[in-house]
Amino acid sequence: MSISYEVEPTRLIHDHTDGDRWTLNFGPQHPATHTTLRLVLELDGERVIGCTPDIGFLHSGFEKIGEHLNYNQYVVVTDRMNYVSPMANNIAWHHACEKLMGIELTPRCKVIRTICAELARIQDHLLCIGAAALDLGGITAFFWGFNEREFVYDLFEEICGARFTVSYTRVGGLMADIPPGWTEKALHFVNKRIPEALRDVETLCCRNRIFIERTRGIGVISRDDAINWSATGPIARASGVRRDLRKDEPYLCYADNWDGKGAPAVQFKVPVASEGDVYARFLVRIEEIKQSCNIVNQAVKMLPEGPINVMHDAKATLPDKREIFFSIEGLIHHFEKVMTNRGLRPPMGEAYGANETANGELGFYLVSDGGNAAYRARCRPPSFINYQIFPRLLCGHQISDVVAILGSLHVIAAELDR
Repeated sequence: MSISYEVEPTRLIHDHTDGDRWTLNFGPQHPATHTTLRLVLELDGERVIGCTPDIGFLHSGFEKIGEHLNYNQYVVVTDRMNYVSPMANNIAWHHACEKLMGIELTPRCKVIRTICAELARIQDHLLCIGAAALDLGGITAFFWGFNEREFVYDLFEEICGARFTVSYTRVGGLMADIPPGWTEKALHFVNKRIPEALRDVETLCCRNRIFIERTRGIGVISRDDAINWSATGPIARASGVRRDLRKDEPYLCYADNWDGKGAPAVQFKVPVASEGDVYARFLVRIEEIKQSCNIVNQAVKMLPEGPINVMHDAKATLPDKREIFFSIEGLIHHFEKVMTNRGLRPPMGEAYGANETANGELGFYLVSDGGNAAYRARCRPPSFINYQIFPRLLCGHQISDVVAILGSLHVIAAELDR
């Protein structure tokens, strides 16, 4: 006996009681919704007059899991939140943990984390600007962007052994130091590969009449609306909001005196536009990639020697794998941290730590009751906050504009649903 399954198509329901009003079920099967976003659109002909987002298709209980795993174990979950740039999530999570525990990182760890954070930003933006053309029918720019993302995957694989879910950071440090020759490859990437790729993408898109007409003046967010709706990242900066946590609440190498010896912060510009439309968000992300390349160049030059983890005397970090395998002290230390409940126990208190990731402010609010896991763990995901304004942006636009506006917000469903 054979069984055939029919996939329910996008449904168009006609409301005979209300003139020419229609209800369109947009997604989650639509390619632009990544099988995880559903939009219930109310239409007047082909014009959108209402939108009700239906979220939760990828809900995984990320926040509750943070209350059951210890501060080092939970890093594997952060990889799954924004899977486009998981390294940035690792850094943001442990930034909040270290703020809760009052831990000061070593200078070498700060520089390596800064480099990895900027590579993750490039990695994220490359997908967004490539998909901006893909959603509108142009696949070439997407391939060019994804080709360079593969090189970032190669760089991350060299330092942690994983390409996608990296889980690289630890409380007070990193899983492992960077291997010899890694910085040279990173410099080749930001100085050789990225400029050529961006030049191709800009030539293809910014001089393309169809792309310009499909993005300019579409999905406009005013400066006041961006502030009132708590938008952050490229979305806010494309609307004239000059806010970047790397400048306003500096951390790692973005802060002066990052090494404790008066070292100056890395220098970069914060790209800001005023139009607030899809095209402005596209251009801001391109400029942010260029600024990230500049930061990586500076960070590599200031990379000092020394340990990547804080001293083990503070019992704050896991021992090196070589100590675990070849010394009884290292094995006992690891056992106490991982296999028992006598692991890392911060004092009772609360803290909020946030990083400027590719999509905006990614923050974690932690409450400690003195145990080895957070009593309460809550996340401020930029995708969830930025998505609030989406229904308002659609009203008055054509159905064909939905994918352009949605792509410019760059919503990551796992971060949205948590």
